[in-house]
Amino acid sequence: MGMGSELSMAARVEITQKYARAYAQASKKTRSELLDEVVAVTGWSRDNARRRLSAAARPGPRPVARARKPHPRKFSYDATKTLQKVWAFSGGQCGKYLAAVMEDLLDSLERHGELVFSKARYSPEVRSELLSMSAATIDRYLAPARQKDPLRGICTTKPSPLLRTSIQIRKAGDEVETMPGFFEGDTVAHCGPTARGEFCRTLNLTDMHTGWTFTRSTQNNAHLHILAALTAAVEAIPFEVTGLDFDNGSEFINHDVINWAADKKIFFTRSRPYRKNDQATIESKNNHLVRRYGFYWRYDNTDALMVLNQLWPLVNDRLNYFTATKKPISWKTDSNGRRTRVYDDPATPFQRLLNAGVLSPAQERELVEYRKRLNPADLARRIRSLQDRLVVIARRPTQDLKASLTAAIPDTGHGVRVKKAS
Repeated sequence: MGMGSELSMAARVEITQKYARAYAQASKKTRSELLDEVVAVTGWSRDNARRRLSAAARPGPRPVARARKPHPRKFSYDATKTLQKVWAFSGGQCGKYLAAVMEDLLDSLERHGELVFSKARYSPEVRSELLSMSAATIDRYLAPARQKDPLRGICTTKPSPLLRTSIQIRKAGDEVETMPGFFEGDTVAHCGPTARGEFCRTLNLTDMHTGWTFTRSTQNNAHLHILAALTAAVEAIPFEVTGLDFDNGSEFINHDVINWAADKKIFFTRSRPYRKNDQATIESKNNHLVRRYGFYWRYDNTDALMVLNQLWPLVNDRLNYFTATKKPISWKTDSNGRRTRVYDDPATPFQRLLNAGVLSPAQERELVEYRKRLNPADLARRIRSLQDRLVVIARRPTQDLKASLTAAIPDTGHGVRVKKAS
């Protein structure tokens, strides 16, 4: 593949114009050499390059760039409004993932009466439009509705030297898991603007093969609370937990947790210190699961802890049954010789779990029936209600705490003379 295939048409035209004057004044032999260079750079055929060089060398007014007329909308206004509603019910998924689960979402919303033909702009024609939308079109039509939360958090992982040398290290780039059951795990601190004092932590687990998630908040990161959350995870996850991979935090690297894993016959590994890429999957989940749904406020009381643990089962159901993900399956080399990841087609963790074949027929029927009972719109409403309660509980105290910390910072610039710019 030549260089020209990587250049835009505007770049090729600009290159041709730079060669045009020299081409017009050159001898026959030199023209042939210039023509070879243009062909090599642009990827055009010799005849096409010769025509373009001759045209660019002719005197005359330069073409005036005209504004491109906007393309007519392919999809109706009713489809756009319904798409926004479905997107909101899905938790704000990107177009690539929303397109993969669009049919399942529409079926569930119709089953529970959230979308009814001939009501609220929904019709068989609108359904057909939604199912025919590409991922890029979905993103384009949803662009005005997207928003971002500006708050950011603090890392509170404290390395524990205890037992680290006796635990196997798992690195980024190790073999991809071929069966469900091996989970990456981490805790997220709900500390707000400062890590001082006691505050809630959220344990987050993600299966490396299916993407199945389990989330549970604890009062703090004491071993007793972490063990209780891990035990709840093993009981709630609908397939066997065979392995756990954590970072080097002291809440995981301790005798209590390691002995618990040994009793459960769960393989235990850890990442390398200060190498977040070793746990790229769970670090991503910490952001678009815990931080996205639990925000960045400080939660340090029992009311907030109770609301968090009412929120996470709803979020897990949304992500496990109605949110598609991509999984790395191999490596390839691109045209420039760089090694790049190859991903499979987007699918929900539930679909991946069924495809893995690790469930009994009874378990499959039970999970299929459970998914049918789930209403994406009801999940969205309940999640929003609990998020509103979290904001009421923690927003003002967190902002007041941040203001007090800012006021306590001394003015280090007082009395320092700064030379004026000349």
